[in-house]
Amino acid sequence: MNTILTVAKKELLDLFRDRRTVMIGLLMMPLLVPALLLGMSTLAEKKQRTQLESTLALPVIGAERAPNLVAFLKSQNIEPKAPPRDANAAVRDQTYDAVLRIPETFPTQWRNSEPAVVEIIYDSSRQDSQIPVERIHATLNAYAGQLGALRVLQRGVDPNIASPVAVAQRDAATPESKRGMVLGLMLPYLLIISSFLGGAYLVIDVTAGERERQSLEPLLATPAARAAIMSGKILAACGFAMLSLVLILTAFKLTLMFAPGGMRSLTISTQVIAQLLLVLLPMVLIGTTLLTLISASVKSVKEAQSYMSLLMLLPMLPTIMLMVNPVKQQIWQFAVPFLAQNQMILKLLRSEPIGADVWGVYLGCGLGLGLVLWVLAARLYHQEKLAISG
Repeated sequence: MNTILTVAKKELLDLFRDRRTVMIGLLMMPLLVPALLLGMSTLAEKKQRTQLESTLALPVIGAERAPNLVAFLKSQNIEPKAPPRDANAAVRDQTYDAVLRIPETFPTQWRNSEPAVVEIIYDSSRQDSQIPVERIHATLNAYAGQLGALRVLQRGVDPNIASPVAVAQRDAATPESKRGMVLGLMLPYLLIISSFLGGAYLVIDVTAGERERQSLEPLLATPAARAAIMSGKILAACGFAMLSLVLILTAFKLTLMFAPGGMRSLTISTQVIAQLLLVLLPMVLIGTTLLTLISASVKSVKEAQSYMSLLMLLPMLPTIMLMVNPVKQQIWQFAVPFLAQNQMILKLLRSEPIGADVWGVYLGCGLGLGLVLWVLAARLYHQEKLAISG
């Protein structure tokens, strides 16, 4: 144990002598994560508010065929405009979010009390047009509902007869789960990748780097057990990664406290931060042991760094999978690396209770995988060729 602590202390002291590296490793993510999340959330909130509250310019083809409808659109903060020559091209070119077309059959259908057809021309592949199109839909539905009620009243019939069932909705989501939904958009991925690769520089440098500088051989030649030497290096990298996570979560908590607008309601308690650190601990161990295994199997720092692009993709897999195919949480998910961390972080952000069985499966599988990687890396450390550069 003394050997492990001595090696860990030595590696951390060597690391902190390089102030530039420490500043980048410890401060870049604590500054980047809050800025990224708050920036994206603020821009999205501002854009949504603008699209909902601002006057919507809507080109109308055949506006003269439905003057009452056009007047109703104006009353709903929708400004009818002259139609473009090519409505489809105008929508595809993003000149307009949508175009409303009133066919020639509209007046006849209107006079005959038939459903008068109007057509909304829009591009479903453009996500930014979703809110304007929904506004147009809602306005047209409101207009149709009012006219339908008036037609029924003219015939001496109560309009409520046409609605035999009134559907009410009750949102069972708690304020905590709603806040967690917002925080869960990007925070899980950023925390997972920060924990997985937070100690990457130190891990690569203390194995592949020392091997390249030919300073690893004298260390391995000492009477200390090689497994203890490797464990000390892993402990130093884990400590550095955990310190980075503490700074990231602290910076994020402080940023939310002073955030403008609705972001101020998104809070993370100190208890949740402590639980998040516990959740991320297995991922820190998995990341450092895996990088130690890679660094011990390559011949240079450059070769070890070539794996970084691939490793950065791994934390993205659960996020992409859940976006494409949302699934209900099941116990087996907490045994799958990256997916387990993603699910646990979402549970904590939503303030959902986590049972002892879930904690047991999660910690057991996560720490177990870290132990397996540690054993594999230790076997490489016992090979004599590890100390030979080139």
